[in-house]
Amino acid sequence: FGGRAGSAAGSMVPPPQMVVLPEQMVGQDGSINVPFVGHVLVSGHDPAWIERTITQGLEGKANQPQVLVRVMRNTTATVTVVGEVSANIRMPLTAQGERLLDALAAAGGAKQPVDKTTLQITRGNVVQSLPLETIIRDPAQNIQLKSGDVITAIYKPLSFTVLGATGKNEEMAFEVQGISLAQAMARAGGLDDTRADAKAIFIFRFEDKDALQWKNPPMTTPEGKVPVIYQVDLKDPGSFFVAQGFPMDDKDVMYISNSPGAEVNKFISIMVNASAPRGGCGHPRNIVACEPC
Repeated sequence: FGGRAGSAAGSMVPPPQMVVLPEQMVGQDGSINVPFVGHVLVSGHDPAWIERTITQGLEGKANQPQVLVRVMRNTTATVTVVGEVSANIRMPLTAQGERLLDALAAAGGAKQPVDKTTLQITRGNVVQSLPLETIIRDPAQNIQLKSGDVITAIYKPLSFTVLGATGKNEEMAFEVQGISLAQAMARAGGLDDTRADAKAIFIFRFEDKDALQWKNPPMTTPEGKVPVIYQVDLKDPGSFFVAQGFPMDDKDVMYISNSPGAEVNKFISIMVNASAPRGGCGHPRNIVACEPC
């Protein structure tokens, strides 16, 4: 900072003198010590506010004081970025107000695909998670960071298992932003027209104890989860709207039961094969591929 000397008639005005102070370390009480001003509380304030405060403190002690404040290093207000990123870092916060995506960029970005990455932010005792794709798509979710925040990039493949009368019986992965029951059934190849019972589509899931209202206290697992079975009847056209709004959870099991007619047909087929006349080879004689006995 410096001050401009006053002028008098017939005298030359000397140039203003600039005084550069050494770097000031912010103390544990959030203040710095400025000559002729004393302790100035700077924690939580931007450089412009600090400049005005020091300038006011120098009034009457320096002629037309001008003050310039610059943050050299920020070693106290930092956030930590870990997990599935290119480099785990501690990033200093500045007066610009860094946000979630700023911290992710400073860490070199996510190593995994965007649609399979979740960002978890820990602030004090509160932990919140959100798909990275959602944060990119919705700027309102790109929140401003605070000192001490911990951002963790998590690669957590989500999946559900399909069993029963569908086009596929297998475990299927889905994106972190989630899919609906209708999408899950479509990815499984839909219901088998010859076997599936459209009234008997079941979703097996472990729910949180507080997720639903219970008439009686439910039985829980050691982890505090409640086993729940949801049933969907696609014979009811309104169920298709329900299926579009019903989100699949990680590790869900979807089972499509066989129709009663399919079970009867299976039984008849077994009986017909058992009662068919057989040759000496043991094969039914009405099987075209049978060799002559």
